[in-house]
Amino acid sequence: MAKGSTKQRFKVHVKKGDTVQVISGKDKGKVGEVLRVLPETSKVIVKGVNIKTKHIKPQQEGESGQIQTIEGPIHSSNVMLYSTKQKVASRISYTINAEGRKVRMLKKTGEVID
Repeated sequence: MAKGSTKQRFKVHVKKGDTVQVISGKDKGKVGEVLRVLPETSKVIVKGVNIKTKHIKPQQEGESGQIQTIEGPIHSSNVMLYSTKQKVASRISYTINAEGRKVRMLKKTGEVID
């Protein structure tokens, strides 16, 4: 990185709370909710997708260790917005609604998300 520059953030097409479908990778076809968006790395964390197991050592004497399952991040290009009403994944377009606000709309169904 050049001297004096800030960390680059990428524009991500999904927001926290969106329902998305995974379109590539080992979890292809799975549908879940976006729990967190990481714009610095252009990745998203989706509920129930890219499950990783974490082994936790016991911290105190007599305490037992445990195995936790957590969702790992996946690249935002591997997810597509999903319409729960029509059960179809679609690209999005940005349109202006009646009040003059910029909103996200599914291209396949015409459903407004925001």
